[in-house]
Amino acid sequence: MKTIFPTLLATLLSLSSSFASNVLWPGWRGPDRDGRVTYFESPAQWPAKLKKEWSLEVGQGAAMPIVADSRVYQHARQQGHEVVWCLDLKTGDVLWRKTYPVPYTIPGPGRKHGNGPNSNPALADGRLFTLSVTGILSAWATDSGELLWRRDYSDRFAKSHPEWGHSTSPLIDGDRVVVHFGGAEAGFLAALDVATGEEVWTEGKDGVSHASPIIADIKGVRQIVEWNHEAVVGVESETGRRLWSYSLPHRGSNQNSPTPAYYQGRLLVGAEGRGIRSIQPQLDNGKWTVKENWHRRDISLNMASAVVSGNSLYGKSQFKRGQFFRLDIVSGKTIWLGPPRMGDYAAFLTFPGHILVLKDNAILEIFAAGEPDYRPIASYQVADSPTWAAPVLLSHGVLVKDRTKLLHWSL
Repeated sequence: MKTIFPTLLATLLSLSSSFASNVLWPGWRGPDRDGRVTYFESPAQWPAKLKKEWSLEVGQGAAMPIVADSRVYQHARQQGHEVVWCLDLKTGDVLWRKTYPVPYTIPGPGRKHGNGPNSNPALADGRLFTLSVTGILSAWATDSGELLWRRDYSDRFAKSHPEWGHSTSPLIDGDRVVVHFGGAEAGFLAALDVATGEEVWTEGKDGVSHASPIIADIKGVRQIVEWNHEAVVGVESETGRRLWSYSLPHRGSNQNSPTPAYYQGRLLVGAEGRGIRSIQPQLDNGKWTVKENWHRRDISLNMASAVVSGNSLYGKSQFKRGQFFRLDIVSGKTIWLGPPRMGDYAAFLTFPGHILVLKDNAILEIFAAGEPDYRPIASYQVADSPTWAAPVLLSHGVLVKDRTKLLHWSL
């Protein structure tokens, strides 16, 4: 027994370490930007509470953590500077920290959210890309934190960011990083070389919105789908050529904020005051058109992005002070509506048979997917202040960013 126990312990520690190192969360909503988690296995019985492994004061902001190679990268704000952290996933120890000044004060109604940053970083080829609340794109070496290059287009636009600051998140497309620069009235979508920051292509003159782009293969064409200030558009990935456009402009206080969801050729798009739509790009004889399959006005996504699980869409409607829902994607019919008063914001992830949601009141909730009604399974208090950043689900735990802290909880 004396010889077996040390060997067993070493094996368990090795397995624990491999579980952590195998987690890759390189950008907004995970590897495919759809909120889908493939490596997490539900426990036979959910624990009564979670165990806090570590927490660290990292600063304000609503950027989610990024995970790769047992490291955590966090973008935040401290005392007028934006801060980029690199931490050990297991211990929370600081491996490196970099700062740069970003003067910015959010207008009055948004003060409860802080002064950013709100864009989510992206990871590619040993580089971490951060977009400041004012529109500065920086490339950092993941091993050392060295600043590799920086692009700032503020001299091209009267306003370099929308009224509430940038919330759109950089997209990695092969050896390119794709970002929409500019303000609400004017801007462009740009693909930059990840190694050098040089422009590969730019597209359009539309202003930027708070929504983030995704990549989709539609009718055999790899394209970047983006909801900008004026429309939902499809842009050919290789060339930057606009293929199609569906007018859905930001007007007044109705923000274009949620990231579109994609399912079998359909795009699910919805935002504040405008319900939720299913649109479907069509290609006939070389010409692109867009078909609207259905439009629900009684369910509206507001700021929270929805997720696809099976053939259903799960999200949070703005009505009744926040109400979870499940829709049939093909028909648009409501399968269930949850109770009211769920809060202003929620971030959704999905793993087999379940939906994970982090509400802005720092309650992490698990409920069953594929059921005929709303069935919560577990609920945990995971912070002491509001949680506007999306969580990262690990193999055996979760990372949560609250107003100023990053916390690692384990099951």
